[in-house]
Amino acid sequence: MQRIRLCYTKRGRLRFTSHRDFQRAFERALRRAEVPMAYSAGFTPHPKVSYANAAPTGTGSEAEYLEIALTEACDPDKLRELLDESLPTGLDITEAVEARTSGLADRLTASVWELRLDGVALADAERAVAAFQAADSVEVQRRTKNGMRTFDARPAVVSIEAHDGLAARDARADRPTDQPCAILRLVVRHVTPAVRPDDVLSGLRAVADLAPPVPAAVTRLAQGLFDEETGTVTDPLAPDREAVTAAPSVTQGATGPATATAATPEGPA
Repeated sequence: MQRIRLCYTKRGRLRFTSHRDFQRAFERALRRAEVPMAYSAGFTPHPKVSYANAAPTGTGSEAEYLEIALTEACDPDKLRELLDESLPTGLDITEAVEARTSGLADRLTASVWELRLDGVALADAERAVAAFQAADSVEVQRRTKNGMRTFDARPAVVSIEAHDGLAARDARADRPTDQPCAILRLVVRHVTPAVRPDDVLSGLRAVADLAPPVPAAVTRLAQGLFDEETGTVTDPLAPDREAVTAAPSVTQGATGPATATAATPEGPA
């Protein structure tokens, strides 16, 4: 059985896609591309797909990860192309690599987030960031299925910086860029309970009364293993990529390289 790890995006309007909606779209893409998937046992078998730390609904992402199990060896690059063609624009498969190491989920220990705050002046954002960094604790509340929960959001935020959003005008932006705009860039550890970008915004409101006039546009730029020495988030697929380079997978038979177009019985979505 071969395992392939994929990196995919949620861009534009597709950032409003829920994780369940993405699961349905991805399983349709697997059937459309005739990927030789391995299936679970039981009365209702499902494709063996493992999702890791999906971004919240409503946030964009450049770094979402999943792993699939195959019954036949496939070329990862060809598989990536087939799946990318079978998914809607905005849900883009950007990389595929054969899994040669264990513990992908264990390597997702932090995320880099970008928050676009339209209508917020850079000076106001900088003051709020300074107050947040200076605080020993920043208590925020989040509504859960068991009611309101209060927790400290400060320890999870490794770094937070404010930048001028007007310095990088983009005609493709969803919103006008001729008004004050600040961009926050933050590195957040994956802890329990999870600290989300909206929790950080709640913390900025609590310590500095920062309240953007419109909801923030949030994008996850990266996620991976947090490097304590450099303070950076590393690429979680790098160990697999390096292992494949060191010991290439045998995916060629007598007729040439294996592809991801072998037929497989369809299972229920």
